[in-house]
Amino acid sequence: MGRSRQRDRSHVAHSGADDPGRQGAARDGAAPALALVASALLSLTLLLPTAAESHAVLVRSVPAQRAVLEAPPTRVELWFNERLEPAYSRVSVLDEANTQVDLRDASVAADDVRRLSVSLPALAPGRYRVEFRVLSVDGHVVESKLTFTVKSWSRRTP
Repeated sequence: MGRSRQRDRSHVAHSGADDPGRQGAARDGAAPALALVASALLSLTLLLPTAAESHAVLVRSVPAQRAVLEAPPTRVELWFNERLEPAYSRVSVLDEANTQVDLRDASVAADDVRRLSVSLPALAPGRYRVEFRVLSVDGHVVESKLTFTVKSWSRRTP
């Protein structure tokens, strides 16, 4: 019986379970693989664009989204977080009948290439939709829309 216990112990010793040198060797073999995976993940993270870099974002508008106005605006102005490409950026204002009502003079401001605007005539009361499509200088296209409402109003003469 004593011999079989020795065999069992020697078998355990050779399996590496009680041998610190062998355990370290197993871990050392995994280290390069872990380093490779970590390096690949870091590289991927650095190469992928962040949300802020991925496209122009509308940061402000006048009138604001869903604004209810006492008097009609004379312009629609949109500000973005990135510079816009003037030749490929547009905005239009449509009424409830889906008719374009702006003065068709949409432009990116020369003094602020993040601002796109269009002039408006005297608008009648009703709901209006602003549709825009912009190309930021980094090459990303964004299109969206917002709405505003003009309440009943009357022109006062002096």
